[in-house]
Amino acid sequence: MEEARQRRALLSNLAAIRARAHISQQTIARRLRTSQPAIARLEAGAVDPRLSTVQRYAASVGKRVEWILVDDK
Repeated sequence: MEEARQRRALLSNLAAIRARAHISQQTIARRLRTSQPAIARLEAGAVDPRLSTVQRYAASVGKRVEWILVDDK
């Protein structure tokens, strides 16, 4: 459950960054060479994206992903 919540939060953050930058889902789709509906599903958390997809999405909005490992609770 926690993993799904964290994934949704990450994808929601990416969508918010995109929206603040006034970049459309269609533009992101072109940059990632995919479809706008695929971007909509990604941002909605309807799919479990590959790490490389998250990295490419972040790069398409001028960001990079940093991974941090923490102790399990």
